[in-house]
Amino acid sequence: MTKHTPRAASAALYNAIWRWHFIAGLVILPFVLILAVTGGIYLFKDEINDAAYGRLRFVEPAASAPLLASQISAAALEANPGTLKAYTPAAAADRSAEVDILGTDGLKNTVYVDPYTGAVKGSLWDGGAAGSPAMYVVRKLHSLEYVGWIGNRLIEMAAGWMVLLVASGVYLWWPRGKKVGTLTIKATRGRPWWRDLHAVTGIYTGVFIVFLAMTGLPWSSIWGGKFYDYAYALGLGMPDGYWSGKPVSTVPVAGVVDRAPWIMEQQPMPLSTAAAGVPQALDSVVAKVEALGIVPGYAVVMPNGPEGVFTASVYPDDITYERVIHLDQYTGEVLYDAGLADLGTLGRWAEWGISVHMGQEFGLVNQIVLLLACAAMVMLCVSAAAMWWKRRPSGALGVPQVPADWRIPRTLLLMAVAAGIFFPLVGLSMLVLAAVEIGVFLAGRRLRMA
Repeated sequence: MTKHTPRAASAALYNAIWRWHFIAGLVILPFVLILAVTGGIYLFKDEINDAAYGRLRFVEPAASAPLLASQISAAALEANPGTLKAYTPAAAADRSAEVDILGTDGLKNTVYVDPYTGAVKGSLWDGGAAGSPAMYVVRKLHSLEYVGWIGNRLIEMAAGWMVLLVASGVYLWWPRGKKVGTLTIKATRGRPWWRDLHAVTGIYTGVFIVFLAMTGLPWSSIWGGKFYDYAYALGLGMPDGYWSGKPVSTVPVAGVVDRAPWIMEQQPMPLSTAAAGVPQALDSVVAKVEALGIVPGYAVVMPNGPEGVFTASVYPDDITYERVIHLDQYTGEVLYDAGLADLGTLGRWAEWGISVHMGQEFGLVNQIVLLLACAAMVMLCVSAAAMWWKRRPSGALGVPQVPADWRIPRTLLLMAVAAGIFFPLVGLSMLVLAAVEIGVFLAGRRLRMA
Protein backbone atom coordinates (compact mmCIF):
# COMPACT_ATOMS: atom_id res chain seq x y z
CA MET A 1 0.00 0.00 0.00
CA THR A 2 1.41 3.40 -0.97
CA LYS A 3 2.07 5.79 1.87
CA HIS A 4 0.57 9.20 1.02
CA THR A 5 3.21 11.51 2.45
CA PRO A 6 3.07 15.28 1.84
CA ARG A 7 6.12 14.91 -0.38
CA ALA A 8 4.45 12.20 -2.45
CA ALA A 9 1.27 14.28 -2.79
CA SER A 10 3.34 17.29 -3.89
CA ALA A 11 5.14 15.18 -6.49
CA ALA A 12 1.83 13.82 -7.77
CA LEU A 13 0.44 17.33 -8.07
CA TYR A 14 3.56 18.49 -9.92
CA ASN A 15 3.33 15.56 -12.36
CA ALA A 16 -0.38 16.12 -12.94
CA ILE A 17 0.11 19.82 -13.73
CA TRP A 18 3.11 19.02 -15.93
CA ARG A 19 1.05 16.47 -17.88
CA TRP A 20 -1.80 18.92 -18.49
CA HIS A 21 0.64 21.74 -19.32
CA PHE A 22 2.29 19.43 -21.83
CA ILE A 23 -0.92 18.18 -23.46
CA ALA A 24 -2.70 21.57 -23.58
CA GLY A 25 0.45 23.22 -24.89
CA LEU A 26 0.70 20.82 -27.81
CA VAL A 27 -3.02 21.11 -28.57
CA ILE A 28 -3.04 24.91 -28.85
CA LEU A 29 0.48 25.24 -30.30
CA PRO A 30 -0.64 25.81 -33.92
CA PHE A 31 -3.19 28.42 -32.84
CA VAL A 32 -0.63 30.29 -30.75
CA LEU A 33 1.71 30.34 -33.74
CA ILE A 34 -1.04 31.80 -35.93
CA LEU A 35 -1.89 34.44 -33.33
CA ALA A 36 1.75 35.40 -32.77
CA VAL A 37 2.80 35.63 -36.42
CA THR A 38 -0.30 37.44 -37.70
CA GLY A 39 -0.47 39.65 -34.61
CA GLY A 40 3.17 40.66 -34.98
CA ILE A 41 2.52 41.65 -38.59
CA TYR A 42 -0.72 43.49 -37.86
CA LEU A 43 0.96 45.64 -35.22
CA PHE A 44 2.66 47.46 -38.10
CA LYS A 45 -0.27 47.49 -40.53
CA ASP A 46 -0.18 51.27 -40.97
CA GLU A 47 3.54 51.27 -41.71
CA ILE A 48 3.18 48.30 -44.07
CA ASN A 49 0.24 49.88 -45.87
CA ASP A 50 2.10 53.18 -46.23
CA ALA A 51 5.15 51.42 -47.66
CA ALA A 52 3.22 49.13 -50.00
CA TYR A 53 0.62 51.64 -51.19
CA GLY A 54 2.40 54.95 -50.68
CA ARG A 55 1.66 56.08 -54.24
CA LEU A 56 -2.05 55.96 -53.37
CA ARG A 57 -2.02 57.10 -49.76
CA PHE A 58 0.29 60.14 -49.98
CA VAL A 59 0.07 63.44 -51.87
CA GLU A 60 2.13 66.61 -52.16
CA PRO A 61 0.83 69.17 -49.62
CA ALA A 62 -0.51 72.34 -51.22
CA ALA A 63 -0.97 75.88 -49.97
CA SER A 64 -4.57 75.94 -51.20
CA ALA A 65 -7.50 74.64 -49.19
CA PRO A 66 -8.74 71.11 -49.92
CA LEU A 67 -11.70 70.63 -52.24
CA LEU A 68 -15.16 70.06 -50.81
CA ALA A 69 -16.23 66.53 -49.92
CA SER A 70 -18.82 66.60 -52.72
CA GLN A 71 -16.17 67.54 -55.29
CA ILE A 72 -13.77 64.81 -54.13
CA SER A 73 -16.47 62.12 -54.09
CA ALA A 74 -17.73 63.26 -57.53
CA ALA A 75 -14.23 62.84 -58.97
CA ALA A 76 -14.01 59.34 -57.47
CA LEU A 77 -17.43 58.36 -58.83
CA GLU A 78 -16.55 59.63 -62.28
CA ALA A 79 -13.49 57.38 -62.39
CA ASN A 80 -15.22 54.48 -60.63
CA PRO A 81 -18.99 54.47 -61.28
CA GLY A 82 -21.17 53.04 -58.55
CA THR A 83 -22.82 53.97 -55.25
CA LEU A 84 -21.09 56.21 -52.72
CA LYS A 85 -20.82 54.32 -49.42
CA ALA A 86 -18.35 56.33 -47.32
CA TYR A 87 -16.09 59.36 -47.42
CA THR A 88 -12.87 59.81 -45.43
CA PRO A 89 -11.30 63.29 -45.57
CA ALA A 90 -7.52 63.50 -45.75
CA ALA A 91 -6.21 62.80 -42.23
CA ALA A 92 -3.18 65.07 -42.73
CA ALA A 93 -1.86 67.62 -45.22
CA ASP A 94 0.13 64.95 -47.10
CA ARG A 95 -2.62 62.32 -47.18
CA SER A 96 -5.13 61.32 -49.83
CA ALA A 97 -8.86 61.52 -49.28
CA GLU A 98 -10.57 58.11 -49.48
CA VAL A 99 -13.93 57.38 -51.09
CA ASP A 100 -15.60 53.98 -50.70
CA ILE A 101 -17.71 53.04 -53.72
CA LEU A 102 -19.89 49.98 -54.24
CA GLY A 103 -19.36 49.14 -57.90
CA THR A 104 -21.82 47.72 -60.37
CA ASP A 105 -20.03 44.37 -59.98
CA GLY A 106 -21.05 44.24 -56.30
CA LEU A 107 -17.53 44.83 -54.98
CA LYS A 108 -16.64 47.77 -52.74
CA ASN A 109 -13.45 49.63 -53.59
CA THR A 110 -11.59 52.44 -51.88
CA VAL A 111 -10.69 55.22 -54.30
CA TYR A 112 -7.77 57.49 -53.38
CA VAL A 113 -8.12 61.12 -54.44
CA ASP A 114 -5.75 64.08 -54.18
CA PRO A 115 -7.78 66.45 -51.97
CA TYR A 116 -6.23 69.56 -53.55
CA THR A 117 -6.65 68.76 -57.26
CA GLY A 118 -9.33 66.06 -57.34
CA ALA A 119 -7.01 63.80 -59.30
CA VAL A 120 -7.80 60.10 -58.76
CA LYS A 121 -4.61 58.30 -57.79
CA GLY A 122 -6.02 54.78 -58.01
CA SER A 123 -8.13 52.30 -56.09
CA LEU A 124 -7.94 49.13 -54.02
CA TRP A 125 -10.47 46.53 -52.99
CA ASP A 126 -11.82 47.84 -49.67
CA GLY A 127 -10.01 46.22 -46.77
CA GLY A 128 -12.07 47.92 -44.07
CA ALA A 129 -10.27 48.68 -40.82
CA ALA A 130 -7.22 46.76 -42.08
CA GLY A 131 -6.61 49.49 -44.65
CA SER A 132 -5.63 47.20 -47.55
CA PRO A 133 -6.45 43.79 -49.06
CA ALA A 134 -3.17 42.32 -47.76
CA MET A 135 -3.77 43.43 -44.17
CA TYR A 136 -7.38 42.27 -44.46
CA VAL A 137 -6.07 38.74 -45.06
CA VAL A 138 -3.75 39.03 -42.05
CA ARG A 139 -6.62 40.26 -39.86
CA LYS A 140 -8.90 37.41 -40.93
CA LEU A 141 -6.15 34.83 -40.37
CA HIS A 142 -5.54 36.27 -36.91
CA SER A 143 -9.13 35.47 -35.94
CA LEU A 144 -9.43 32.36 -38.17
CA GLU A 145 -12.62 33.82 -39.64
CA TYR A 146 -11.84 32.00 -42.89
CA VAL A 147 -13.08 28.75 -41.31
CA GLY A 148 -16.30 30.28 -40.01
CA TRP A 149 -17.67 30.42 -36.48
CA ILE A 150 -15.57 27.48 -35.31
CA GLY A 151 -12.39 29.46 -35.98
CA ASN A 152 -13.43 32.17 -33.57
CA ARG A 153 -14.18 29.53 -30.91
CA LEU A 154 -10.81 27.85 -31.41
CA ILE A 155 -8.97 31.16 -31.05
CA GLU A 156 -10.99 31.96 -27.92
CA MET A 157 -10.11 28.57 -26.45
CA ALA A 158 -6.43 29.10 -27.27
CA ALA A 159 -6.41 32.55 -25.66
CA GLY A 160 -7.92 31.17 -22.45
CA TRP A 161 -5.45 28.30 -22.36
CA MET A 162 -2.57 30.74 -22.90
CA VAL A 163 -3.43 32.35 -19.57
CA LEU A 164 -3.55 28.98 -17.80
CA LEU A 165 -0.36 27.77 -19.48
CA VAL A 166 1.51 30.82 -18.20
CA ALA A 167 0.16 30.20 -14.69
CA SER A 168 1.01 26.48 -14.75
CA GLY A 169 4.38 27.23 -16.35
CA VAL A 170 5.29 29.55 -13.47
CA TYR A 171 4.25 26.81 -11.03
CA LEU A 172 6.47 24.25 -12.79
CA TRP A 173 9.35 26.75 -12.94
CA TRP A 174 9.15 27.79 -9.28
CA PRO A 175 12.17 26.59 -7.22
CA ARG A 176 11.47 23.78 -4.74
CA GLY A 177 14.66 23.43 -2.78
CA LYS A 178 16.66 22.79 -5.91
CA LYS A 179 17.88 24.78 -8.88
CA VAL A 180 14.84 24.52 -11.11
CA GLY A 181 13.70 28.11 -11.45
CA THR A 182 16.52 29.23 -13.72
CA LEU A 183 16.69 32.86 -14.87
CA THR A 184 19.36 32.17 -17.48
CA ILE A 185 20.04 29.46 -20.04
CA LYS A 186 22.57 27.23 -18.28
CA ALA A 187 22.52 24.12 -20.44
CA THR A 188 24.66 24.08 -23.57
CA ARG A 189 22.97 21.54 -25.81
CA GLY A 190 20.20 19.03 -26.30
CA ARG A 191 16.85 18.89 -24.60
CA PRO A 192 18.09 20.68 -21.39
CA TRP A 193 19.03 23.70 -23.54
CA TRP A 194 15.56 23.81 -25.07
CA ARG A 195 14.02 23.40 -21.60
CA ASP A 196 16.03 26.34 -20.23
CA LEU A 197 15.15 28.45 -23.29
CA HIS A 198 11.47 27.63 -22.84
CA ALA A 199 11.51 28.44 -19.12
CA VAL A 200 13.51 31.66 -19.40
CA THR A 201 11.43 32.95 -22.32
CA GLY A 202 8.19 32.21 -20.48
CA ILE A 203 9.20 33.71 -17.15
CA TYR A 204 10.30 37.01 -18.67
CA THR A 205 7.38 37.44 -21.07
CA GLY A 206 4.49 35.70 -19.29
CA VAL A 207 2.88 38.96 -18.14
CA PHE A 208 2.82 40.32 -21.70
CA ILE A 209 1.39 37.07 -23.07
CA VAL A 210 -1.41 37.09 -20.48
CA PHE A 211 -2.11 40.74 -21.31
CA LEU A 212 -2.37 39.98 -25.04
CA ALA A 213 -4.65 37.01 -24.38
CA MET A 214 -6.98 38.91 -22.04
CA THR A 215 -7.20 42.05 -24.19
CA GLY A 216 -7.89 39.93 -27.28
CA LEU A 217 -10.80 38.07 -25.66
CA PRO A 218 -13.32 40.96 -25.97
CA TRP A 219 -13.45 40.19 -29.72
CA SER A 220 -14.42 36.56 -29.09
CA SER A 221 -17.99 35.36 -29.44
CA ILE A 222 -18.69 33.68 -26.10
CA TRP A 223 -16.31 35.34 -23.61
CA GLY A 224 -16.54 38.71 -25.35
CA GLY A 225 -20.31 38.49 -25.61
CA LYS A 226 -20.68 37.71 -21.91
CA PHE A 227 -18.25 40.49 -20.99
CA TYR A 228 -20.31 42.95 -23.02
CA ASP A 229 -23.60 41.77 -21.48
CA TYR A 230 -22.33 41.85 -17.89
CA ALA A 231 -20.65 45.24 -18.37
CA TYR A 232 -23.94 46.62 -19.70
CA ALA A 233 -26.02 44.99 -16.95
CA LEU A 234 -23.77 46.45 -14.26
CA GLY A 235 -23.86 49.89 -15.83
CA LEU A 236 -20.12 49.72 -16.51
CA GLY A 237 -20.18 49.42 -20.30
CA MET A 238 -22.54 51.37 -22.53
CA PRO A 239 -24.81 53.75 -20.57
CA ASP A 240 -28.28 52.34 -20.03
CA GLY A 241 -31.05 53.97 -22.03
CA TYR A 242 -28.62 55.97 -24.13
CA TRP A 243 -31.05 56.11 -27.05
CA SER A 244 -33.70 57.94 -24.99
CA GLY A 245 -36.54 56.14 -26.72
CA LYS A 246 -35.40 56.92 -30.28
CA PRO A 247 -36.21 54.26 -32.92
CA VAL A 248 -33.38 51.88 -33.77
CA SER A 249 -32.72 49.28 -36.42
CA THR A 250 -31.59 45.67 -36.07
CA VAL A 251 -28.25 46.48 -37.71
CA PRO A 252 -25.30 46.86 -35.30
CA VAL A 253 -22.75 49.66 -35.62
CA ALA A 254 -20.07 47.08 -36.56
CA GLY A 255 -22.13 46.18 -39.62
CA VAL A 256 -21.95 49.72 -40.96
CA VAL A 257 -18.65 51.38 -39.96
CA ASP A 258 -15.14 50.01 -40.40
CA ARG A 259 -13.69 51.30 -37.16
CA ALA A 260 -15.67 52.07 -34.03
CA PRO A 261 -14.95 51.64 -30.33
CA TRP A 262 -15.35 47.96 -29.48
CA ILE A 263 -17.87 48.53 -26.72
CA MET A 264 -20.10 50.40 -29.20
CA GLU A 265 -19.90 47.88 -32.04
CA GLN A 266 -22.94 45.90 -30.94
CA GLN A 267 -25.14 48.95 -30.37
CA PRO A 268 -28.01 49.15 -32.88
CA MET A 269 -27.95 51.79 -35.56
CA PRO A 270 -30.58 54.50 -35.05
CA LEU A 271 -33.17 55.38 -37.67
CA SER A 272 -33.91 58.72 -39.23
CA THR A 273 -37.13 60.19 -37.88
CA ALA A 274 -38.68 60.71 -41.31
CA ALA A 275 -38.86 58.12 -44.07
CA ALA A 276 -38.95 60.70 -46.84
CA GLY A 277 -37.52 64.06 -47.70
CA VAL A 278 -34.34 65.54 -49.08
CA PRO A 279 -31.17 64.08 -47.51
CA GLN A 280 -28.57 66.42 -46.13
CA ALA A 281 -25.69 67.24 -48.48
CA LEU A 282 -22.40 65.50 -47.71
CA ASP A 283 -20.68 68.88 -47.37
CA SER A 284 -23.17 69.89 -44.67
CA VAL A 285 -22.63 66.64 -42.78
CA VAL A 286 -18.85 67.06 -42.89
CA ALA A 287 -19.14 70.65 -41.67
CA LYS A 288 -21.48 69.58 -38.86
CA VAL A 289 -19.34 66.77 -37.42
CA GLU A 290 -16.20 68.86 -37.66
CA ALA A 291 -17.98 71.67 -35.79
CA LEU A 292 -18.79 69.07 -33.11
CA GLY A 293 -15.04 68.53 -32.71
CA ILE A 294 -14.44 65.12 -34.28
CA VAL A 295 -10.69 64.68 -34.87
CA PRO A 296 -8.99 64.05 -38.26
CA GLY A 297 -8.97 60.48 -39.49
CA TYR A 298 -12.74 60.11 -39.25
CA ALA A 299 -14.99 58.63 -41.92
CA VAL A 300 -18.56 59.49 -42.85
CA VAL A 301 -20.75 56.51 -43.81
CA MET A 302 -23.71 57.27 -46.04
CA PRO A 303 -27.27 56.34 -45.01
CA ASN A 304 -28.36 52.81 -45.83
CA GLY A 305 -31.84 53.22 -47.23
CA PRO A 306 -34.56 55.82 -46.61
CA GLU A 307 -34.51 55.30 -42.82
CA GLY A 308 -30.73 55.19 -42.51
CA VAL A 309 -28.49 57.79 -40.91
CA PHE A 310 -25.19 59.49 -41.59
CA THR A 311 -22.53 58.04 -39.28
CA ALA A 312 -19.22 59.71 -38.57
CA SER A 313 -16.73 57.65 -36.57
CA VAL A 314 -13.07 57.78 -35.65
CA TYR A 315 -10.83 55.37 -33.73
CA PRO A 316 -7.50 57.24 -33.39
CA ASP A 317 -4.29 56.15 -31.70
CA ASP A 318 -5.23 58.32 -28.73
CA ILE A 319 -8.53 56.72 -27.73
CA THR A 320 -9.56 59.70 -25.62
CA TYR A 321 -10.65 61.16 -28.97
CA GLU A 322 -12.59 58.14 -30.21
CA ARG A 323 -16.07 59.13 -31.32
CA VAL A 324 -19.26 57.90 -32.97
CA ILE A 325 -21.83 60.42 -34.20
CA HIS A 326 -25.12 59.55 -35.91
CA LEU A 327 -27.08 62.24 -37.77
CA ASP A 328 -30.64 62.13 -39.08
CA GLN A 329 -30.20 62.06 -42.86
CA TYR A 330 -33.00 64.58 -43.47
CA THR A 331 -32.84 67.06 -40.60
CA GLY A 332 -29.16 66.73 -39.67
CA GLU A 333 -30.20 66.30 -36.03
CA VAL A 334 -27.63 64.60 -33.81
CA LEU A 335 -29.22 61.29 -32.80
CA TYR A 336 -26.19 59.93 -30.99
CA ASP A 337 -22.81 61.35 -30.03
CA ALA A 338 -20.52 59.38 -27.75
CA GLY A 339 -16.83 59.07 -27.00
CA LEU A 340 -14.64 57.40 -24.42
CA ALA A 341 -15.79 59.63 -21.57
CA ASP A 342 -19.39 58.48 -22.06
CA LEU A 343 -18.54 54.84 -21.34
CA GLY A 344 -18.64 53.03 -18.04
CA THR A 345 -15.51 51.91 -16.19
CA LEU A 346 -15.28 48.46 -17.79
CA GLY A 347 -15.97 49.98 -21.18
CA ARG A 348 -13.09 52.44 -20.80
CA TRP A 349 -10.74 49.70 -19.54
CA ALA A 350 -11.67 47.45 -22.45
CA GLU A 351 -11.08 50.26 -24.94
CA TRP A 352 -7.68 51.05 -23.42
CA GLY A 353 -6.66 47.37 -23.39
CA ILE A 354 -7.70 46.89 -27.00
CA SER A 355 -5.81 50.03 -28.03
CA VAL A 356 -2.61 48.73 -26.39
CA HIS A 357 -3.26 45.25 -27.84
CA MET A 358 -3.26 46.80 -31.32
CA GLY A 359 0.00 48.62 -30.63
CA GLN A 360 -1.37 52.13 -30.99
CA GLU A 361 -1.60 53.58 -27.46
CA PHE A 362 2.10 54.28 -26.83
CA GLY A 363 3.40 54.58 -30.37
CA LEU A 364 6.52 52.77 -31.53
CA VAL A 365 7.43 51.59 -28.01
CA ASN A 366 4.05 49.86 -27.77
CA GLN A 367 4.61 48.16 -31.13
CA ILE A 368 8.15 46.98 -30.33
CA VAL A 369 7.27 45.59 -26.89
CA LEU A 370 4.34 43.61 -28.28
CA LEU A 371 6.38 42.46 -31.28
CA LEU A 372 8.92 41.02 -28.82
CA ALA A 373 6.06 39.34 -26.96
CA CYS A 374 4.84 37.81 -30.24
CA ALA A 375 8.39 36.64 -30.98
CA ALA A 376 8.53 35.11 -27.50
CA MET A 377 5.30 33.22 -28.19
CA VAL A 378 6.85 31.79 -31.35
CA MET A 379 9.98 30.84 -29.38
CA LEU A 380 7.87 29.12 -26.72
CA CYS A 381 6.10 27.09 -29.41
CA VAL A 382 9.37 26.13 -31.13
CA SER A 383 11.08 25.18 -27.88
CA ALA A 384 8.04 23.20 -26.69
CA ALA A 385 7.90 21.28 -29.97
CA ALA A 386 11.68 20.65 -29.84
CA MET A 387 11.49 19.32 -26.25
CA TRP A 388 8.60 17.05 -27.16
CA TRP A 389 10.36 15.75 -30.27
CA LYS A 390 13.56 15.00 -28.35
CA ARG A 391 11.85 13.26 -25.43
CA ARG A 392 9.30 11.15 -27.29
CA PRO A 393 10.08 7.46 -27.72
CA SER A 394 10.22 6.16 -31.27
CA GLY A 395 6.71 5.56 -32.57
CA ALA A 396 4.99 7.12 -29.53
CA LEU A 397 3.65 10.54 -28.51
CA GLY A 398 5.82 10.76 -25.43
CA VAL A 399 3.10 12.20 -23.19
CA PRO A 400 4.12 12.27 -19.50
CA GLN A 401 2.80 9.22 -17.66
CA VAL A 402 -0.43 9.36 -15.69
CA PRO A 403 0.50 9.94 -12.04
CA ALA A 404 0.03 6.88 -9.85
CA ASP A 405 -1.33 9.12 -7.09
CA TRP A 406 -4.38 10.90 -8.50
CA ARG A 407 -5.18 12.81 -5.29
CA ILE A 408 -5.37 16.47 -6.19
CA PRO A 409 -5.87 19.13 -3.48
CA ARG A 410 -9.41 20.43 -3.26
CA THR A 411 -8.16 24.00 -3.70
CA LEU A 412 -6.60 23.17 -7.07
CA LEU A 413 -9.77 21.43 -8.20
CA LEU A 414 -11.80 24.51 -7.27
CA MET A 415 -9.31 26.69 -9.16
CA ALA A 416 -9.71 24.48 -12.24
CA VAL A 417 -13.49 24.71 -12.00
CA ALA A 418 -13.28 28.49 -11.58
CA ALA A 419 -10.98 28.75 -14.59
CA GLY A 420 -13.39 26.65 -16.62
CA ILE A 421 -16.29 28.92 -15.67
CA PHE A 422 -14.33 32.12 -16.40
CA PHE A 423 -13.15 30.70 -19.74
CA PRO A 424 -16.13 28.58 -20.89
CA LEU A 425 -14.41 27.06 -23.92
CA VAL A 426 -11.37 26.19 -21.80
CA GLY A 427 -13.75 24.47 -19.38
CA LEU A 428 -15.28 22.52 -22.27
CA SER A 429 -11.84 21.49 -23.55
CA MET A 430 -10.88 20.47 -19.98
CA LEU A 431 -13.82 18.10 -19.91
CA VAL A 432 -12.81 16.65 -23.29
CA LEU A 433 -9.20 16.19 -22.15
CA ALA A 434 -10.38 14.66 -18.86
CA ALA A 435 -12.59 12.22 -20.77
CA VAL A 436 -9.62 11.26 -22.95
CA GLU A 437 -7.43 10.86 -19.85
CA ILE A 438 -9.99 8.57 -18.21
CA GLY A 439 -10.40 6.59 -21.42
CA VAL A 440 -6.65 6.10 -21.78
CA PHE A 441 -6.36 5.11 -18.10
CA LEU A 442 -9.16 2.55 -18.32
CA ALA A 443 -7.85 1.12 -21.58
CA GLY A 444 -4.39 0.76 -20.07
CA ARG A 445 -5.79 -0.98 -17.01
CA ARG A 446 -7.73 -3.45 -19.17
CA LEU A 447 -4.56 -4.28 -21.08
CA ARG A 448 -2.64 -4.86 -17.85
CA MET A 449 -5.40 -7.12 -16.53
CA ALA A 450 -5.69 -9.09 -19.77
